[in-house]
Amino acid sequence: MKRNSRSSLNYQQIATYDDIPAALWFRVSDAPAESIYPQHAHAWGEFIYSFNGVLEVNIDQINYLTPPPYGLWLPPNLKHSGLNRTQVTHCTLYVHENLCQDLPQHAGILMTNAFVPAILEHLRCSTLPDHEPEHLRILQVLLDQLKYAQILGSYLPSSKHPALIEILDFFHQHPDDSTSLKDLARQLNMTERTLARYSQKELGMSLNEWRQRLKVMNAMSMLNTNKTVESIALDLGYANSSAFISMFKRWMNLTPDQFRKLYKS
Repeated sequence: MKRNSRSSLNYQQIATYDDIPAALWFRVSDAPAESIYPQHAHAWGEFIYSFNGVLEVNIDQINYLTPPPYGLWLPPNLKHSGLNRTQVTHCTLYVHENLCQDLPQHAGILMTNAFVPAILEHLRCSTLPDHEPEHLRILQVLLDQLKYAQILGSYLPSSKHPALIEILDFFHQHPDDSTSLKDLARQLNMTERTLARYSQKELGMSLNEWRQRLKVMNAMSMLNTNKTVESIALDLGYANSSAFISMFKRWMNLTPDQFRKLYKS
C-alpha cells in the first residue's frame, strides 16, 4: 500500500477569524491545496459550504466533510480544525450566538434544499456592500432556510485504529484504487474477517460502504466542474460510466446529470 509521504503536519497554516463585524456576516474564501485551519473556537455559529472541492472539519476526532450540496453547521464555542487536501473555494455564514437559538445545538452536516445553494451563489457573485439593507435581508432569508434544514451525522466517519487510519488515508489519496479488501488485509498482516470486524466497530459500516461514500463525495465535487460523467467515472476507478451512474443513483436517488443540473453553481 503506497502512501503519500507528505504529512498534514507540513500543510500550510491558514489564519482563522477571531472576530466578526456584524451579527450575520458572509465571507467567501479560496484555500490552497495542502492547507489547514488550526484548532480554534468562536463565540458564534458557522455554516460552511464548499462551492468547489471538499473541506474537512475535525471535531473531537470525527471528520465532517462538506462536498456540494452539503453544508456543515458548527454551533458557538465548538473547538474544530480544518483540512484542505485539494484546492477549495468555500463560504461561511457567521451567526452571532444570540441568533443561534433555533439552530442545532450540535455539529452536523446540513442537507438543505436547492434554494440554499442558489442564495449562496448569489451572495458569492454579489457586489453589494456588507452593510446594505438588501444584503442583510438576503442573509436573514438564508438563516431562516437553515433553521429547517435536515441535520445529519458525519457522512464519512473516521477511526482511531492505526490499520484503519492507514487504509482510509490510502482511499483518500487514491479514490480510483480497486484493491480488494482481502488484499488490503493481507498487506496489513491480518485476515479479511478481522479487518471487516474492525471496520464495523470503528466506522459503523463496512469498508466497501465507506469507500463508496467517499467516491460519491468526490463525484459530487467533480460534478460541480465541467468534467464529463465518463471522465469522472474513470477518475474514480470505474471501467465505464454505467457502473458509476448506477452507484451514484443508488446513494443520491439522482443520476449524476440530474445532480449537476440541480446543484451546479
